[in-house]
Amino acid sequence: MMKVLKVSTALCAGALLVTLPLSHAAGAEPDGSPLAGSAPAQSPAEKLKVDYENGALNSGVEGLTTTHATAPDASGVVRPGHGGAYAVQHKVTLGDAGYESNGAPRSESATDLLPSGQFDVGDVQRYEFSVLLKDWKTYAAGDSDTGDIVFQGKYAGGNVPAFYLMAKRNEIAFRSPHLNQQAAVVPDLRPYVNKWMSFRVDARWTTDETGYFKVSVQLPGESGYKPAASYENVRTYQPDNPADHGYIKWGLYRPSESIGNGDVPTRIVQHDDIRILDLS
Repeated sequence: MMKVLKVSTALCAGALLVTLPLSHAAGAEPDGSPLAGSAPAQSPAEKLKVDYENGALNSGVEGLTTTHATAPDASGVVRPGHGGAYAVQHKVTLGDAGYESNGAPRSESATDLLPSGQFDVGDVQRYEFSVLLKDWKTYAAGDSDTGDIVFQGKYAGGNVPAFYLMAKRNEIAFRSPHLNQQAAVVPDLRPYVNKWMSFRVDARWTTDETGYFKVSVQLPGESGYKPAASYENVRTYQPDNPADHGYIKWGLYRPSESIGNGDVPTRIVQHDDIRILDLS
């Protein structure tokens, strides 16, 4: 009879129980090593890679949206990158229309018009990116505690995001608005200002309760990704308005911030090594 291990230690607040079969049917020994005579696991297929190594703002990817903000320095290619020559930089200054897009303070790159950068119901995908918070003013008691969004999984058609990662107070948080779930995946970002942090989000896109979001993080000095948050057996594709696909965005979006609220006037982020992998 197959043995079942129930993992009851939550990775984050609101995480659901995960049931893991310890069986040879999974193609592995209990320690995770391949069964004798079994075929080696295949690497996920890479759907999209944006590494900016050619020095272009669209990284040579036709159809990649760079930014709709009009300020000359709202986005640009900078060096050095994350393990390479170049990265992309986005900048937003509150109260300046040159750093606004669709009426909100933001400067982002997006895959909305790029078939290889889209997701739909039934897809199982991995999203990877590295981010650097440039000269980031950290939170102090009494400061505004709204969040700066640095990466989104977005439904098309003007919908709210399926998920996003944001710098809020002095943490990096993962949030899913429809699930009404949020977890600190980097509890304290202060040691990592001006350093590259890497993130991985695995998503199974479903309209029933069989989907998941799994978030992993690799911080400076670490040799690999470590699990940080997991939401399983949940509905992940649920736009408010009709949407024929979803896509990803990276950069800087400051939806609830203003000079009047006492928010930091100018923020700058850098991104590199954005990848979409097919896990299906």
